[in-house]
Amino acid sequence: MPQARGAAPAARDLDRTIRVLLAISDRALANTIDLTLRHGNYLRRVTGTISEAEAAIAEWAAHLLMVDIDLERGRAIMLIDEVRARGPMGVIALTRRSDLRGKLDAFNRGADDYIGIPFVPDDLIARARAVIRRVHGSAGELIPRLRVGELEVDLLNRKVLAGEHELHLTSLEQALLYLLAANAGTVLTRESILDALWGTDFVIESNVVDRHVRGLRAKLQDDWHKPRYIETVQGEGYRFVAEVPAEETTERTRA
Repeated sequence: MPQARGAAPAARDLDRTIRVLLAISDRALANTIDLTLRHGNYLRRVTGTISEAEAAIAEWAAHLLMVDIDLERGRAIMLIDEVRARGPMGVIALTRRSDLRGKLDAFNRGADDYIGIPFVPDDLIARARAVIRRVHGSAGELIPRLRVGELEVDLLNRKVLAGEHELHLTSLEQALLYLLAANAGTVLTRESILDALWGTDFVIESNVVDRHVRGLRAKLQDDWHKPRYIETVQGEGYRFVAEVPAEETTERTRA
């Protein structure tokens, strides 16, 4: 019998690492969310198709599902039904759409929360922890700081420690840093950065990405001629060049 939403979580859910399942086909987005979830010290699995997600839901016993409901032309919203038929698992719906119908459909199917894309990292981790706590009774330990190359990123206070320098970031600069760092070694086009941080429907001046990259570089004291963090790839976009420490807490089932 499925556990009532207000009931105390089963002991087995409190005795193991919290598991978060991502059903997201956009690799840059999945990587960014994966990096953000390191602040929760969660065991994470990334799936890129509905069939992969269904298999993981059946055998992995995740505590939280984060699903891009636009995946496979909107069919991924049915994964919420799959979860609700199996028992206690938190669900956060992700989407780039801003229409009320999508939100209502997700909540009517049993989603616990709804996050629009683009998002800021501190909001995403706060919402994930809130859902996990509400469904399972405990959200685990919050890890405020992460190492990103030579940088130490403090999500809680929205600042970066670079050597002896303490740098305060705006929410947009924080989101830009997480996007670039999560996809270290991969060139992100200006268009993909624009979509990730401002959304596909937002109309702004063409050089806004370049201006924000320059601003972030200035705070990081990163010389674009000899970049330690953010490299300009002429004619393509930007690439984070500092190595982000790998973790063994992420599983990927996609090809």
